[in-house]
Amino acid sequence: MTSKILYLAFCSVFLAGWAQAQTVSVADAGIRPDTYENVTPLVQRVLSGAAAGTTVVFPKGRYDFWPDGAVKAKYFISNTSTEEEDPSKLRNIGLYLKKARNITIDGSGSLFVFHGKMTTFVVDSSENITLRNFRVDFERPTMSEMRIVGPQDGGTLVDIHPDARYQIRDGRLTFYGEGWKTSHFHAVAFDSTQGTMRYSSWKPFQTATATDLGRGRVLFRPAVDIKSGTILTVRDIIRDQVGMFLYASKNLTLENVQMHYMHGLGIVNQFNENITMRNVLVEPRAESGRVISSSADCMHFSGCRGLVRIENCRFSGAHDDPVNVHGTNLRFLKKEAPDRLRLRFMHGQTYGFQPFFAGDEVAYVHAASMIRFAPGKVKSVERASDREWLVTFEKPVPAELEVNDCVENMTWTPEVHISGCVFTRTNTRGLLLTTPRKAVIENNVFDRTGMSAILIEADAEGWYESGPVKDVLIRNNRFLNCGYQGGPEHAVIAIHPSNRVIDSRRPVHTNIRIENNTFEVFDTPVVYAKSTGGLTFTGNTLVRTQAIPRSPDAGKYAFHFVGCSDVQLGDLRGDLPDTGVWLEKMPASAFRQSGKLPVRVD
Repeated sequence: MTSKILYLAFCSVFLAGWAQAQTVSVADAGIRPDTYENVTPLVQRVLSGAAAGTTVVFPKGRYDFWPDGAVKAKYFISNTSTEEEDPSKLRNIGLYLKKARNITIDGSGSLFVFHGKMTTFVVDSSENITLRNFRVDFERPTMSEMRIVGPQDGGTLVDIHPDARYQIRDGRLTFYGEGWKTSHFHAVAFDSTQGTMRYSSWKPFQTATATDLGRGRVLFRPAVDIKSGTILTVRDIIRDQVGMFLYASKNLTLENVQMHYMHGLGIVNQFNENITMRNVLVEPRAESGRVISSSADCMHFSGCRGLVRIENCRFSGAHDDPVNVHGTNLRFLKKEAPDRLRLRFMHGQTYGFQPFFAGDEVAYVHAASMIRFAPGKVKSVERASDREWLVTFEKPVPAELEVNDCVENMTWTPEVHISGCVFTRTNTRGLLLTTPRKAVIENNVFDRTGMSAILIEADAEGWYESGPVKDVLIRNNRFLNCGYQGGPEHAVIAIHPSNRVIDSRRPVHTNIRIENNTFEVFDTPVVYAKSTGGLTFTGNTLVRTQAIPRSPDAGKYAFHFVGCSDVQLGDLRGDLPDTGVWLEKMPASAFRQSGKLPVRVD
């Protein structure tokens, strides 16, 4: 005990001298790499003592972080968990910066290994923060993987990945880790021959009798109908931590960072301004032999503003969408006064954080049509509960606002630029995008995304992710065999707002240009668009492949437009034998083409 007190005193002396330093090394506080000891409390002490303008350097090596000694803080995080799934909202934080300014954390290529369930980094209410040159992994990822060897002795033989931990009791297999076990199973199957990922089920294995044959080999009886060579990936659906949480901050940069595994949700940005993700790789360590890097999204942007820049990043092995950019629609419940509304977070996993701030510009939105029909400005905000908020506006709210309509925060919406990235090995979409500001998606590769490579929604019924787009340019990208698992009409690019009232004269989305891309497709359609005005598809190349079997329920139309206006299709290169255009709930005059594709009008 005496030696520990002296050691902490030794660290305090160094930290006191760091207050004015520009570059400090964690080694000066006695933190050494490759010890496999818990560095969490000492690293936090270093970060807490770093003054503005400091670069904190980790000499290259391995550093281990445990929940023991971690900062524990309560955060409501968008798209994570319901009140029942995670009532405490308490995060175990490995590295924590709050109200920090001009701080850089440089890992020098180090590997940060986390234990148990942890949120690796939190940056809160800070400015000019750079995180660079490090890799993140977990000693025991909360994702369990096993390879299907094949039929044997009337059962199915599997090899469980060495990073997984399991026990068999009374013939039932359970996955566990450092302080947790899997209770709510969610399975996705990776076909290593086709390179595809599809939703699967753990239930046949959960109900089968398991026999441990040693060295990670397990026999399940009766046999399970699953293809040999498949890698079944299994996680718990509860999102009680996230990979990284960046909140209420400005000018954030992640550079040369590799996230090899993240629990719950990925790198979550919430109410940040100006974010740059450069050379961020979300994929398993090659030497690990794993296929999954994130148990949900890789990067999530909720209610941000300024510029979101994602460049030269790679996303491989997500159980959900690699990138999702959106705001949040709150439902109008009651008019408390002519200028005062009671609003509610509707989706179970999104609530608790303040959705508006004094001075914010808003849009009033008809939920049925998803049309922004009037602007407003926030005067004050009062928390009624975690779910409900009382918002006072500078002027009386429009008389046209009906119960169950929504209010959208327009101030906290970003410009988006995504370039030079690779999206692969995911069973869902590659990119979800809803922002009214300028968005450019260029020079990327979307490789075998299970659903649409790019999905543009606007939602007041499901996740309540706002809102209509006004300026989107999709150019010079390659789309390789995307959409094999379905999604909106199986399309590679889907524009699919949630509106129930469809009027081609009043589109939800406007001004979307799809230019000079290459679509290598095993099936059609290429584009599905609903309630979109000013949509152009020009200079694109379509190539038929045989990489994936055609979907039995897919249609023969390469282009499907529903309730759209001013749609232009031109300069189409390549040849699809069944290429055609299907128009629904819109006049033929709303569509123009430079070629001679057959057109069906309903």
